[in-house]
Amino acid sequence: MPDHRRLGRELGLFGTDPLMGAGLPYWLPDGAVVRHTLEEYIREAERRAGYRHVYSPALGKRELYEVSGHRDHYRDDMYPPMRLGSEEVVLRPSLCPHHALIYRSRSRSYRELPLRIAELGTMYRAELSGVLGGLTRVRAIQLNDAHVFCTLDQAVGEARAALELIARAYADLGIRAVRHRLSLPGEGGKYVADPKLWRRATALLREVLDASGVAYEEAAGEAAFYGPKIDVQIADPAGRESTLSTVQIDLHQPARFGLYYTGPDGAKHRPVMVHRSVIGSVERAVAHLVEAHAGALPAWLAPVQLVVLPVGEEQEERAAAVVREALARGLRAEPAGPAQGTLGARVRAARLVPYQAVIGAREAAADRAAVRLRDGRRPGELPVAELLDRIAGRVAAKGTELWGEPGPGLPA
Repeated sequence: MPDHRRLGRELGLFGTDPLMGAGLPYWLPDGAVVRHTLEEYIREAERRAGYRHVYSPALGKRELYEVSGHRDHYRDDMYPPMRLGSEEVVLRPSLCPHHALIYRSRSRSYRELPLRIAELGTMYRAELSGVLGGLTRVRAIQLNDAHVFCTLDQAVGEARAALELIARAYADLGIRAVRHRLSLPGEGGKYVADPKLWRRATALLREVLDASGVAYEEAAGEAAFYGPKIDVQIADPAGRESTLSTVQIDLHQPARFGLYYTGPDGAKHRPVMVHRSVIGSVERAVAHLVEAHAGALPAWLAPVQLVVLPVGEEQEERAAAVVREALARGLRAEPAGPAQGTLGARVRAARLVPYQAVIGAREAAADRAAVRLRDGRRPGELPVAELLDRIAGRVAAKGTELWGEPGPGLPA
């Protein structure tokens, strides 16, 4: 059964060291490629959806999290404050208080709404060592987070658009959602005590789910401390379920931070804060992708997309030239020459690389390559330029299909 901890080390994606500490993995070069590609994908998807990106510090004064409510309701998951002179600062457990401050950095008009703010930012969770493991439970999290500040009338549409963005990303990444969950509060003092707020926010999220046509289940005790949320649930190969993506409607923090906008009537009105994360934490997303695809990541996300295999030493120069052409096209390509073993051994070593181009004497003389796909298909010989066009097209299209429909003069 695929395990991202084993596969991650075999594929050279990440590692750990006792001197860094439990729950603090480092990313190796191939893992950094996957992470960077995933981050760039989500930034571009958000940009196209009308989000503006920001950066905010990973530290905040203790008082910031008292205002947000995190100190009262989330203290057990936070690191203790650090004293700096007369102040106390905290490693942030969440990005939303920072985005609330960015919103209130100047006056806002209804004409600016919805205002969509996104960030790939680090946050910290004081996880106990016994629950840490691989990339799924870590202490420093790179979170794909965003907050939409909007009017009450816009909230359902914005939350629904966030669900659609999540669905598109899942299709491109080859992720399957096992269910959608409407997460509601449970008993006890973990949650903000405002029944009217909870009823109103829950009604809005039900409207979002019903309008989206998504089947869902309700679960008490799974809400955020400040409001209900839609959780998109995934499962690992063993069937263990976890949350990857979320959409929340927050009527609590805008009031705590005194947020407002000037309406068409010239009066001050309270905005709604829609929290959403398309892929959750980068760490958990990569862990799930490695397991879901058994290490064979979609071609656009794979650390190496094309390996060029010269049959003999005489074809190494031509293979190097093909690699250079591929790199110039923006592809991630590497050669694998005879010094690395027999052709069969090199083919097996590159079994998780989406595309293999074998160049023998005949192919080198004709500027062609014999193509092998990771899934076992052999489309045949192609001119190198057409092969690179085909690969670049599939990479640009995202998704999980390796070859797609045949183009003019190209085999399926």
